[in-house]
Amino acid sequence: MNYISVGGWKIPHIMTSAAVVGSGAAGYNAADTLYSLGVTDTVIVTEGKMMGTSRNTGSDKQTYYKLNLSGGVKDSVYDMAKALMRGGSMHGDIALTDAALSARGFFKLVGLGVPFPMNEYGEYVGYKTDHDETTRATSCGPLTSKYMTQALEKAVMEKQIPIYDRHRVIKILTENGQARGFLTLCREEISKENPLGMCIFSAGAVLYAVGGPSAIYADTVYPPSQTCSLGAAFWAGADGANLTESQYGLASVTFRWNLSGTYQQVLPRYVSTDENGEDEREFLADAFESEEEMLHAIFSKGYEWPFDPKKTVSGGSSRVDLAVFREKCRGRRVFLDYRRNPCAADQNGALNTEKLSEKAREYLANSGALLATPIERLEKMNRPAIDLYASHGIDLYTERLEIAVCAQHCNGGLAVKNNRESTSLENFYAIGECAGTFGVYRPGGSALNSTQTGSLFAAIAVSRKKIAPSPPTEIVLDSVLSEIQTLLCMQEGTVTRDEILLRREKMGKRMSECAAFLRNPSKIQTAMAECKEELLHFAEDYRLKDTEWMVEALINRDILQTQLTYFGAILDYTAHGGKSRGSYLLTEDTGEELLSAEVEMDTAHAAFVQNTSLNRDFSVTSFFEPVRPLPDSDQWFENVWNRFRKEN
Repeated sequence: MNYISVGGWKIPHIMTSAAVVGSGAAGYNAADTLYSLGVTDTVIVTEGKMMGTSRNTGSDKQTYYKLNLSGGVKDSVYDMAKALMRGGSMHGDIALTDAALSARGFFKLVGLGVPFPMNEYGEYVGYKTDHDETTRATSCGPLTSKYMTQALEKAVMEKQIPIYDRHRVIKILTENGQARGFLTLCREEISKENPLGMCIFSAGAVLYAVGGPSAIYADTVYPPSQTCSLGAAFWAGADGANLTESQYGLASVTFRWNLSGTYQQVLPRYVSTDENGEDEREFLADAFESEEEMLHAIFSKGYEWPFDPKKTVSGGSSRVDLAVFREKCRGRRVFLDYRRNPCAADQNGALNTEKLSEKAREYLANSGALLATPIERLEKMNRPAIDLYASHGIDLYTERLEIAVCAQHCNGGLAVKNNRESTSLENFYAIGECAGTFGVYRPGGSALNSTQTGSLFAAIAVSRKKIAPSPPTEIVLDSVLSEIQTLLCMQEGTVTRDEILLRREKMGKRMSECAAFLRNPSKIQTAMAECKEELLHFAEDYRLKDTEWMVEALINRDILQTQLTYFGAILDYTAHGGKSRGSYLLTEDTGEELLSAEVEMDTAHAAFVQNTSLNRDFSVTSFFEPVRPLPDSDQWFENVWNRFRKEN
C-alpha cells in the first residue's frame, strides 16, 4: 500500500483498475464477473460485509424474476422486456438487457449452489408474481437474496479478490466529468498521521452497488445496518432517474420484514391497541362495505402487496394500508395476529369458508391449508416464514406482530445508460437497487434479476474499455484537501452520537410523514427548505465531541443530500401536473379522510423518465426525457458474431 501526503495527513492510497462499492448480490457479482473477464485488478470496498439489504431482508418467499424455463408456457426475451416496460417510465434498452441476460444470471446462481427448486425433469418451475401475466417468478424461500449473496461471496473469496471491509465512502472523486475514485473513512486506518482513518482509492472505473436510500425514511423495512449512500453520488454529479418512484408496503417493525405472500393469504387478524398494548380491537371492517370484501382484500394483499393508489377504491386491497395508517394516526399500535381468525371468518375457533372468495377458498384448498387458524395455515404452506421470526425472538404461535406501512424498494435511483454507466458521470456505474432502471410498476422479483443482469452488463462494459487507474492529479488532490478541511471543522464540539442518531430519526420522520406512500406537496416544500438549511450549515452544526462518530455524522450528510434531491424531484413532478401513481398517493387529506378521498391517477408521464440533478448551490433541477423505445436488435447471426469477436 502506498501513501499520499495531503494537508499534513499521510493517507493510504490504493490504485486499482476497477473498484466495486458494496458487498451485496450486485457488488459481488460485478467483482466476480470482472475477474472472470480478465480485469483481475479489481477490489471490493464495503461498509460492512454482513450489512446491506441483499443479505438481511426478504419476504415470505422472496421472488426472483426470469424467463420461463419450464413447461409449455410461451415466452421470449422480447416478451419479458415488454412486461418490464409495461409499468411505464422504463427505458427499452435497459428492459431488453434485463430480459436477455436473465437466464444467464439465473443459471450462474444455480451453478454456484443457490437452491432454486427444480422438478424431476430438470425444469425450473415458476409462479405468477405481481405485475406479471405469466409464470416467470421463482424462489428458494424467504432468504433468496441472502443465499445469492453468500454464493457470490464464496466465488469472490475463491478468486482472492481483495475486500476492504469497514470502509465508508464519504466522497466520490471526479475530474472533468469523470469518476477518478473515492475517499473512505476506516477506523482501522487511524493513526497520528491519519487521525480520521481516511483512505484514497484511485480507480479506472467505479461500480457503485450500495443499495437503496434506506435511512431517508423512519418507517422502513430496509435493515438497520443499511443507511444511505446515494447522496455522495448526487453530489459528485451523478443524476438521478425516476426518484419519485418507490415501493411501500406492510412490514413488521421490531424485526423488519416484508409481510407479503402467505403472510397475508392465510388471513390473519388485523388488530390495534393503545400504546400499552391494551384495548385490543379489530378495525379493518370500518374500511370495507362488507365482511366478504374485507377478507378478500386481506387475501389479495399476498399478491398485491405494494401499496397502489389504484387499489384504494371500494374493495381494493390497498384500503388495508390506508386503514393501518389511519389507525396509527389515531395514536394506536397495529398488529397482525396469527393465533385467531378475523371475527368475520371465525366459527367457534375454526375457519368459516363461506365468507371467503372463490379465489381464496381455492388457493387454500389447493395448498391443503383449509385449517382452523392462520398460524396452522401458515405452518402448512410456509413453515420457514414462521421459523424466520422465531430466529429473531418472535413467536407467531404466542404473540402478535407489530406492523406499519414501510418503504421497501426504490424503483428509481441513479440515471444510467444501457451498460449501467452514469448518464452524467463517466466511468461511474450504478448497479443493483441504486441504479434507477425501473419504471412506475415492476414485476415482483425483477429487482433480484437486475442485481445480476446489471452488474454483468456493467462488468462487460468495463472489461471492453480496458481502462487503468492513474495517480491523483492536482485537481483530485485539491478535492481531497477540501474534504479534510470540512472534517477538521467538525471537531472539538459538543455533538454526541446520541444527538446524531436523534437528528437522523427526525429526518426520517420528516420524509415518512410527507413524502412516502402518502405525499403532501405543501409539506414537502417546507421539508425541502429545512433540508437545504441543514446542509448549508452542516459542518458547524455537527461539531463533534468525539471524532469516533465522524462516520455517523457523514451518514447524516448523505441522508440530507439524498432527501433534498428526492424532495426536488417530487415537487418538479407535481409542478408538471403529476398525479398519484405507482406506490404513492398525492393527497392533503388527514388520516380520518383518506378512505373517502377520490383518487386522480396520473396518465401523462408514463412515456417519460424524469432525470434530476443536485447542484452545488443545493438547488435541484429536473427534466423529463422520453422513454427510449425497445430496440429492434440485430438478429442476423453472422453480423452479431463478427461484431462480438471484434469487441472481445
